Amino acid sequence: MYRSLFINFIMEQIPNCFYRISAKALIVDNQKRFLLIKEDNWLRELPGWWIDFWENPQEWIKRELLEEMWIHAILVNKTPAYFVTSTNLRDIWIANIIYEVQVNIDDVHNFKPSGECQEIRFFTIDDAAKEQLFPNIKEFLKQYNPANH
Repeated sequence: MYRSLFINFIMEQIPNCFYRISAKALIVDNQKRFLLIKEDNWLRELPGWWIDFWENPQEWIKRELLEEMWIHAILVNKTPAYFVTSTNLRDIWIANIIYEVQVNIDDVHNFKPSGECQEIRFFTIDDAAKEQLFPNIKEFLKQYNPANH
């Protein structure tokens, strides 16, 4: 509850001409499917969260994966794979900088739900489109190209 109140307060402070930036992890399996989490509101999302200006996105993604899902990142690419803009559920503009991440696959198989992440699963574009998605993920589906991974 306090997290939701904090998020609402922060989002209301952002002027209309700014984007709230998130660093997201793109975890792709050997079948070129990408991992999405199911949050506590049952919407699908890429793993990751808002990033503050002083944070290194690669280190931040490693820490966030470990905190949210107990998944160890082996490598976070230095350059982003995708850049997605959309509005969020509150109709505020956001931007996602999406980095391809290699993880310990045993961690994925041994995933245990947490307060921030109820479920994880790999999806194709078509399978993901059938799910309840955040608006940024609908935009990501328009850009995702399995041949690039």
